[in-house]
Amino acid sequence: MLPIKKNHPSEKSILHPNNKHRERYNFKQLIISCPELAAYVHLNAYNDESIDFFNPQAVKILNKALLKHYYNINYWDIPANYLCPPIPGRADYIHYMAELLSRSVHEKIPKGNSIKCLDIGIGANAVYPIIGNQEYGWSFIGSDIDGIAIESAHKIIELNVCLQGQIQLRKQLNPKAIFQGILQKDEYIDLCICNPPFHASAADALSGSQRKLSHLKHKKIKTPLLNFSGQQNELWCEGGEVSFINNMVKESCIFASNCFWFSSLVSKISSLANIYNALEIAGAEEVICIPMGQGNKTSRIVAWTFLKKEEQQKWVNNRWK
Repeated sequence: MLPIKKNHPSEKSILHPNNKHRERYNFKQLIISCPELAAYVHLNAYNDESIDFFNPQAVKILNKALLKHYYNINYWDIPANYLCPPIPGRADYIHYMAELLSRSVHEKIPKGNSIKCLDIGIGANAVYPIIGNQEYGWSFIGSDIDGIAIESAHKIIELNVCLQGQIQLRKQLNPKAIFQGILQKDEYIDLCICNPPFHASAADALSGSQRKLSHLKHKKIKTPLLNFSGQQNELWCEGGEVSFINNMVKESCIFASNCFWFSSLVSKISSLANIYNALEIAGAEEVICIPMGQGNKTSRIVAWTFLKKEEQQKWVNNRWK
């Protein structure tokens, strides 16, 4: 007897309206774009086509299929044990920041490679710049402290003609610095994005994965996997996301006139009070919190600018043409 097919909503309404991944994955179409995905697709307990999201290789091939089908990426791969991010969530961040930029130009999203973005911690996957460039034509600077991640991102760029000349990679030589050593004093960026390591320790990261597994009724796993894998610097740092973002806020003061909007993902709502306090001390002119939801998880973006309204308008007039 076949299991009863589960009724699903036609759209994932919690995702941004411009997100291409609001509908359920169409595995038949994805397999046409990426035939190797077929080996990982099966009928789940509800008689729906799916993959085993506990299998890192299956998740990686799904990402490869999504990036090829929706973003024209013919080559994409990452080294073993590096972060394999969920594409819909990464797309949401980009779309919400595009919406934020549009507030300054009568709700029209600025497009083209004259819009320059900094991705702090581009990782081995380069997913944020891929989506930002393919959706809006933006150019990117991608920074990272990990040499292997930089090499992987470089290969992705070089093997996709559409990305060549659109993404610059810069290695951060000082693991305690964020903007210093990456941005020049006379360099200007329109947007800074960051997905900080939000755990405070390796034990905390493992505990987070165990909690996630306990919520997913799929199968018993004796050795829990860290969420979507990931290197130490991708998943945790001393003090967790509060410490990282507070350092980011302090350094952003040095480059206050070099960037229109600074921003970061914030995983834990309990982190907000500390971050808001840091932004008040730093003298941010405007602070915005944008809620996001993906699946069972709720997160948010905190964005800030040091530019006064007249400076924002001057920025738009000089750069966004």
